[in-house]
Amino acid sequence: MPTHSILVIGGGKIGSVVAALPAQATGPLRYRVTVADRSAESLAELKRETPNADIDTLVLDVHDPAALRAALHGRYAVLSAAPYHLTVKVAEAARAAGVHYLDLTEDVASTRRIRELAEGATSAFIPQCGLAPGFISIVAADLASRFDRLDSVRMRVGALPAYPSNALNYNLTWSTEGVINEYCEPCEAIVDGRLTSVPALEEREEFSLDGVLYEAFNTSGGLGTLCESLAGRVRTLNYRTIRYPGHAAIMKALLHDLRLKDRREVLKDILENALPATLQDVVIVFVTVSGLRDGHLQQETYARKIYSQVLGGRLRSAIQVTTASSLCAMLDLLAEGRLPQQGFVRQEDLRLDDFLANRHGRVYATEAMARAA
Repeated sequence: MPTHSILVIGGGKIGSVVAALPAQATGPLRYRVTVADRSAESLAELKRETPNADIDTLVLDVHDPAALRAALHGRYAVLSAAPYHLTVKVAEAARAAGVHYLDLTEDVASTRRIRELAEGATSAFIPQCGLAPGFISIVAADLASRFDRLDSVRMRVGALPAYPSNALNYNLTWSTEGVINEYCEPCEAIVDGRLTSVPALEEREEFSLDGVLYEAFNTSGGLGTLCESLAGRVRTLNYRTIRYPGHAAIMKALLHDLRLKDRREVLKDILENALPATLQDVVIVFVTVSGLRDGHLQQETYARKIYSQVLGGRLRSAIQVTTASSLCAMLDLLAEGRLPQQGFVRQEDLRLDDFLANRHGRVYATEAMARAA
């Protein structure tokens, strides 16, 4: 099997792990990995953190179309781990270069544009390859397939500190810009069988899992393309982010009462200078589907807690592990011919068993981290 040359855009918290996993993976499927970032300092740090990985680096500004096209020349695929507002630029360059495109974006508008770019393309466009959107859609589709008729699909995901110690009960484990965007933009849902838009940070609920109390509320982007895939088949479909109780109220005060929704850079600066990052986190995946089976209303639930662990030779946070592993699993499945090789590819088109059997996707299937399968 030939070695595939891939370009990873973004060398930050997630991009560095996305690069390390395929670079260090063993087996017949091999990759030559180049990481591009506008910050030479970030790239130097990435090289220091992954001394055993054969990774090339490239200082690149995505806003420079000519430089981006040159960087994509001759590649098998480009994997975007850049901030959500840069994903369309990368996708447009991928279309022009005829290379496969994968990303982690949760931004609904960006995904709509990527779908347009995928029309008539000779390569595959696979957005939303992370945790949520991403893996969560694969799980929901798998559970939904077990029913004769669907009633409701409820998806809940959270990346939380294992040891909360501030009023927000939160630490920075993901892109700050991405979190703020999820808290601000409208959220898709199906209510009473109709596709609708619901406000972020609303419809708060509480639930317990393994004796711990959580809250969950609407956030944007987590459903991916499921609204379209399940349209006309389900009465209720929604996605909510999991946090510890009290988080939503404070964020609503910051975003709406203090109007930081209109000054996102200010809020980003506040959060990044007040909330420390942590490697001691936990990712919660909680999906509940109900419907008719053999004439009876039944329910199935998929619940997982995934903790930080050593991956690629270093201790990684749970959100790094789950997000990077999902993206790399999709890359493997594409390279193995298990996914369509051109056009727009939905996450829910992939079988859950195929994902969990992958060398990267198996981090979700580790029994020591599982609950109630």
